[in-house]
Amino acid sequence: MAIVVMFEFPGMTQAKYELSGEKLTEGRGMVDKVSDWPVPGLISHTAGPTPDGWYVVDVWESEEAFRKFGAIIVPILRDLGAGEVEPKIYPVFKVVTT
Repeated sequence: MAIVVMFEFPGMTQAKYELSGEKLTEGRGMVDKVSDWPVPGLISHTAGPTPDGWYVVDVWESEEAFRKFGAIIVPILRDLGAGEVEPKIYPVFKVVTT
């Protein structure tokens, strides 16, 4: 079952977000398409600024796929000082893509 994963990172900046992408790809640049992700299962990724930091909203094919990604991204986020932010995870009823 698909899930939506929502993060809010107080104090995070666009520069730190971009650096997390660089680290995620081991220096190959920002991830620009789903196939760039280090694990399969990502359906969509959205990120942007909030009044006090940064948000990320992902849709994943399953919670298992997201957990595999989490094992990679959490240490990167810790190194960047993002803190211990817990995602909000909800089941998805419908996904529409292009």
